[in-house]
Amino acid sequence: MPRHNISSGAPWEPIVGYSRAVRVGSIVHVAGTTATGPDGKIVGVGDAYLQAVQALKNIERALVQAGASLEHVVRTRIYVTDIADWGRVGRAHGEVFHDIRPGTTLVAVSRLVAPEMLVEIEAEAIVEM
Repeated sequence: MPRHNISSGAPWEPIVGYSRAVRVGSIVHVAGTTATGPDGKIVGVGDAYLQAVQALKNIERALVQAGASLEHVVRTRIYVTDIADWGRVGRAHGEVFHDIRPGTTLVAVSRLVAPEMLVEIEAEAIVEM
């Protein structure tokens, strides 16, 4: 099956050797996605809800580039640097996935790549062919 790599244009993608998303056949994997805005800066510094909203927008953009949509998402993984933020991050996730209801995991991690990053989200989608 052909493989389609989707780049966000982030300068670290070629350095680390990853793609924002990869589609093979009907399956789309979206890599861990943070609240990086179009200018390369973190959106919502200090606010986990706003960061989750931006990360989900970034995921949606990658899905569309892969020929998928949020409705195709079957699995998400959410990483937060402070478990006390789970409710705010969960609210942002629920606003997007309320009716879709993918399998979801939310875990706390000690930190992400940059100290201002509070949330990182991964997604997997299956597109009907």
